[in-house]
Amino acid sequence: MVLLDWIVLGGTLLFIVGYGVWKTKGSKNVEDYIKGGNDTKWWTIGLSVMATQASAITFLSTPGQAFHDGMGFVQFYFGLPIAMIVICGVFIPIYHKLKVYTAYELLEKRFDLKTRTLTAILFLIQRGLAAGITIFAPSIILSAVLGWNLLTLNVIIGVLVIAYTVSGGTKAVSVTHKQQMFVIMTGMFFVFFFILGSLPSDISFSETLKLAGANDKLNILNFDFDTKNRYTFWSGITGGFFLMLAYFGTDQSQVQRYLSGKSIRESQLGLIFNGILKIPMQFFILLVGVMVFIFYQYNPSPLNFNPAATEAVLNSEYSDDYKALQEGHLEIQLDKKMAQSEFSSALKLKDFNAIEQAKINVVAVNKTEMAARNTAKDLIERADDGVQTNDKDYVFIHFILNNLPMGLVGLLLAVILSAAMSSTASELNALGTITALDLYKRNKKGEFTQKHYLNASKFFTLVWGIIAILIACVADLFDNLIQLVNIIGSIFYGNVLGIFLLAFFFKFVKGNAVFIGAIITQIIIFILFFVLIYPYESGQEKLGYLWLNAIGCGLVIAIAILIEGFDRTLRKEPIQV
Repeated sequence: MVLLDWIVLGGTLLFIVGYGVWKTKGSKNVEDYIKGGNDTKWWTIGLSVMATQASAITFLSTPGQAFHDGMGFVQFYFGLPIAMIVICGVFIPIYHKLKVYTAYELLEKRFDLKTRTLTAILFLIQRGLAAGITIFAPSIILSAVLGWNLLTLNVIIGVLVIAYTVSGGTKAVSVTHKQQMFVIMTGMFFVFFFILGSLPSDISFSETLKLAGANDKLNILNFDFDTKNRYTFWSGITGGFFLMLAYFGTDQSQVQRYLSGKSIRESQLGLIFNGILKIPMQFFILLVGVMVFIFYQYNPSPLNFNPAATEAVLNSEYSDDYKALQEGHLEIQLDKKMAQSEFSSALKLKDFNAIEQAKINVVAVNKTEMAARNTAKDLIERADDGVQTNDKDYVFIHFILNNLPMGLVGLLLAVILSAAMSSTASELNALGTITALDLYKRNKKGEFTQKHYLNASKFFTLVWGIIAILIACVADLFDNLIQLVNIIGSIFYGNVLGIFLLAFFFKFVKGNAVFIGAIITQIIIFILFFVLIYPYESGQEKLGYLWLNAIGCGLVIAIAILIEGFDRTLRKEPIQV
């Protein structure tokens, strides 16, 4: 980090925060604060929806996911376009017709207060945890790589977000999202073309893709029916569909984005815009991760990308063993570079036999390197079991800090922090809104002014900001940050989605049946998670976590219908579907 990087980083962040505060100061009532005055255009909605989902985790974790496991993660998003169509056709018209401020307000109109309150609490639990993780994600990585204090980083990021979110509400979140998405995509394009320019001059882009394919990094589609696999075409199109339908259709952090639309059409166009661009954007981010993998085929890479882990093992009794591994790793680097050159030469000669043999050599040397990395992880864990050995989330930030030119480093750090701010701002905005309107206002006795509830919304947004910072201070990396956030969502989203589908399509089901069904379903999902998923590492669990979304949704609908049917049978009332 040189002076130019600090100027770029500081200038970018201060501009975003300052612009958000200046552009949206002076909300006069709850409608202005929560719905942004209902004058948001479709492109702002679309970018805001994308920025809400694209947290720092996306830009730290996704390239590392592709570096290690290839492009298969993109299948996670295959259900998104279908979900956008359903939400545009069903959810948005109902929300606008009922003129609700929150998604859960609809549930009281359809069922009762206790169902609304339960669903709001489920949202607050999972989204509160996610808000803390979106602050923690960039903090833990930057603190390890730059040597900055972790707690200080958590507070800085949290305070920056709180400043404009509390001040301007939904409109502040939406207008800053446009600037943040511009910074984010500019930075990612810079990285992509920088890597292309850094590869040997005789290596074309098509050859880099063939090289990536030889190492199984471009295996995008997996039609395996094995439910143990996290990412397949089928889990994406089913479990991913239910997750996206729940997230974009019932999660207030997203619903609040398009409830601020000028009209139903503006809201629908914003979501269609997101549905069209989201998969290409994620594909591109994963491709950047694959390009980082290619870059390290020709350039030296560390044995473990987490510098804190390397420092821990070098200061332990296993130091000599680790140094020996590092020396062997340097030799593997030379073998790897030679294997890539042979593969490129064979491609240019179009010699099929030579290409196949070179491909075998490339795969073999990368397997040898992976074995060395796994041995290094074992040594690190023995040296200090409190240090994070899984370095997926450190790959991209290591590449940024050690290879990009000055100025560009500051820009990419601004990308990471902007993404953290954009996602966290949406979450805090939604958490404050739900607490103020679904819990505080609905359960508070007496009549109060609009000003009172405006101040209450701001106060609860501030409180959730502080809670998110506290969660960030005690969070853990788990297996991989981007997967952790989606796992937390999958535990709750299926149940919540099922409640909304009951409200929309099963008119004979009443509030008591839904309330009891939701509680039973959530207990079952927790049991499934702790028995089949939590004790296992990625690829070894008994059930892919995406399936929890479909299971939760189906369970709550089935249980609620059974309870309602049993109750009506006892009361000898006919059921009219």
